[in-house]
Amino acid sequence: LNTHPWLSDRTLRHVEMDVLIPKKMREKGQVLCSEHVNAFSECCKSSSVFMVFKCRKENTALKTCLTSYYRDPEFYDMCKREYLQEKEDFQIRGIPLKLRKQQQAAAAAAAGGNQEAGH
Repeated sequence: LNTHPWLSDRTLRHVEMDVLIPKKMREKGQVLCSEHVNAFSECCKSSSVFMVFKCRKENTALKTCLTSYYRDPEFYDMCKREYLQEKEDFQIRGIPLKLRKQQQAAAAAAAGGNQEAGH
């Protein structure tokens, strides 16, 4: 028996479709295009005031990479599924994903420290 009918609700509010899922897409895109992100960042650091002109090539490559993901319907669907899973996990546990990751990292660090102390 499903005691929580809202768990099976896979519909999205406008803010989820227009803000939260695109945010997830941008975050994942930054990771997937990290080579271009790093190249553009390094160019900007070394160019200061002239970065608009000097870093055009890096900026274009970064935009091309990111846009290829943003326009990919499969990438959108993957991000949507991940978002819905995170939403469901939050509704069950009541702990946001970011806090859960921090807790897991702290537990892993504590476990690593305990293992070293035992040797």
